Amino acid sequence: MDRKRIVSVSLGSSKRNKSSEATMLGQDFLLERIGTDGDMAAFQRMFEELDGKVAALGVGGADIYLVAGERRYAFRQILNCIKNVKVTPVVDGSGLKHTLERRAIHWLQESGTVDFKQERALLVSATDRYGMAQALDQLCPNVVYADLMFGVGLPIPLRSYRAVERLGRIVLPLITQLPFKWVYPTGEKQDSRTPKFAKTWAEATFICGDSLYVLRYAPDRLDGKTILTQSVRQANLDWLKSAGVRRVITTTPVIGGETFATNVMEAMLVAILDKPVAEITEADYLGILDRLDWKPTVIELNA
Repeated sequence: MDRKRIVSVSLGSSKRNKSSEATMLGQDFLLERIGTDGDMAAFQRMFEELDGKVAALGVGGADIYLVAGERRYAFRQILNCIKNVKVTPVVDGSGLKHTLERRAIHWLQESGTVDFKQERALLVSATDRYGMAQALDQLCPNVVYADLMFGVGLPIPLRSYRAVERLGRIVLPLITQLPFKWVYPTGEKQDSRTPKFAKTWAEATFICGDSLYVLRYAPDRLDGKTILTQSVRQANLDWLKSAGVRRVITTTPVIGGETFATNVMEAMLVAILDKPVAEITEADYLGILDRLDWKPTVIELNA
């Protein structure tokens, strides 16, 4: 069987480019991550150049969609960058945020790895990791949804998912029309640290969500805390260990010693399913996840 090439085109730094080989359900893959250093024109050009030449494309360092409740809002600028891709399927990880990440929260509770009734959770962005948000709303009585804090910079913690839904209906139609770099760090900014809201981090025992938000905004000390995220490099793990983090849990499996982001993993699933993205249902994703039997990966740092 021919090896299928999966490419994640990222708005992040090219210093973090990497490639790995993997086999999933008998299919061989070459996985690549290509950063464009926050250059939106280069980001768009890369998608257009790879169209028809690879099995699937991932949107890295960015989201196509944010979700609050049952409503989905698309970033105009990101949609514009992929509008000319006509042949190759393009995904941003949304399919796994709705399925795999939701399952991860429930698995952690059911396996006894985490008792959410005893945790004080901080989700750095609920509209980005909406599967996590909705599962936490069911299982954890003490959650801070920090969309306004880290997405907009306002010192306003949201303490219920219903508040996220209400605010989302008002704010997301506006935010998704703004330049993407106003909302999310791109290029070299993804590697810089600007700690914010130290008290909120200190109060949390369980931190979850986008790894770039965590690494950018967390304080220097995170003693005894558990972090659930999608993708970490070895350098990230080294820093988190030095900050006192008890353990890191990843929702995606380890490949080549590190984890890839959800957009890469979803692109692999789409290549196996071999059908238009618009026709792939939640049941399709759940079915292939059942076959793969992925479980969260627990990495002990300071036991």
